[in-house]
Amino acid sequence: MENKAFQDLYPDELSHCYGCGRLNDHGYRIKTHWVGDETVTVFEPSPHHISVPGFVYGGLIASLVDCHSTGTASAAASRAAGKIMGTDPAFRFVTASLTVDYLKPTPLGVPLELRGRVEEMTEKKVVVASTVSAGGVICARGRVVAVKMPDTMSR
Repeated sequence: MENKAFQDLYPDELSHCYGCGRLNDHGYRIKTHWVGDETVTVFEPSPHHISVPGFVYGGLIASLVDCHSTGTASAAASRAAGKIMGTDPAFRFVTASLTVDYLKPTPLGVPLELRGRVEEMTEKKVVVASTVSAGGVICARGRVVAVKMPDTMSR
């Protein structure tokens, strides 16, 4: 299980998200892993993720930060509880707040690396700070307040 991405361990009923759902044929299907105390996702934007020629659309960056961070929250909650991801009950989080600071234009045609770090964790909330880099240059910083998914959102 250690080498599987967090998103590959979500139960089927929670695997339809546009950003991270492995069962969404039209989505990004990001894959996030632990690297020490950080989480890492690598994603290569497609040519249609364009804002102006040669650069990534900012909404894609926000979406990647969102899903990377909620995945980080789920993995961090599992780790803190001493649970293996993919076992019941699943720890799933949704976004209560998302902020993104765009520091530099993000080029198209290169893989983007997202790195996340847990800033704060309580029983119901995880705050994750993430960066988005292209070619080793940080292009954006994000912060997500992720809260436990309400029971009303799952079947």
